[in-house]
Amino acid sequence: MDKEKIKYHIRGLLEAIGENPDREGLKETPERVAGMYEEVFEGIGYSNHEIAEMFGKTFEVSETGSQTAVVMKDITVFSYCEHHLALMYDMTVNVAYVPKGKVLGLSKIARICDMASKRLQLQERLGRDIAEIISEATGSEDVGVKITGSHSCMTARGIRNASSKTETRTYCGAFRDKRDLQELLD
Repeated sequence: MDKEKIKYHIRGLLEAIGENPDREGLKETPERVAGMYEEVFEGIGYSNHEIAEMFGKTFEVSETGSQTAVVMKDITVFSYCEHHLALMYDMTVNVAYVPKGKVLGLSKIARICDMASKRLQLQERLGRDIAEIISEATGSEDVGVKITGSHSCMTARGIRNASSKTETRTYCGAFRDKRDLQELLD
């Protein structure tokens, strides 16, 4: 990430909207924004494969005759809409997968969701990215992801519908056809 370019362009943006980037409250804004972008867009620097490797710590489990699903709900993330660079907030992610002889460490599921969200995103793609990463990390094609969130491009501008929420669901493998697996995400 080129923080110097970000600072240069943020200064220009401030000027373009009619602000004085040299006034007291804005003097350090380009530097602060560059630091914030480095943090909130960290995921841009990694492919889904690299995230799966980074957070792919698994534990072996014995396979019994019964099918077990791992479900983690209400993982909080935020991201930025790639269309408006607007905040996607109050986002919760529910993830479920059917283990194939190994399970992910629970914190790794939350870390995967967090890192995948740290990109310019569409909510639909974020769900697919999380499912792809979980699938690679666990070796299971049976993955479901539900994301619910607010988008400031809907709530703070345009139609300004403050109460609207967007829900997306991604179903892979057995989740595509099995309603009982899909219901685990609710």
